[in-house]
Amino acid sequence: MNNINIRQLESRLLNSAKPQETKQIKVNKDFKQILEQFQSKDEEIRFSKHATERLNSRDIALTLDEMTRLKTAFHKAETKGVKDALILMDDKAFIANIHKRTIITTVNKEQLKDNIFTNIDGAVII
Repeated sequence: MNNINIRQLESRLLNSAKPQETKQIKVNKDFKQILEQFQSKDEEIRFSKHATERLNSRDIALTLDEMTRLKTAFHKAETKGVKDALILMDDKAFIANIHKRTIITTVNKEQLKDNIFTNIDGAVII
């Protein structure tokens, strides 16, 4: 998961800049620009280390269309107040933390049979 602390980022930029560049960086980085960068990041879906390992070990590949559908599922779950969701898409299932916009784990159709999903408070079928 790629969490970025804005103060650490600014500090790194300021510390790595040459003295004459420091003033320019401070002037160019206003609150609106920084907010827009982080708002666009909030719309991205992240995959936990565990989920990434499961994608690789289970040979699951996601297309751009499937990623768009996942974003739609996150949005639907979010509007209904779901915190942890089971997202069913075609022959794949995802357990997701909606608030953190993070896929926790993935399951393919072989693992879907005779499986129990716990600690979820909603399901989205797309």
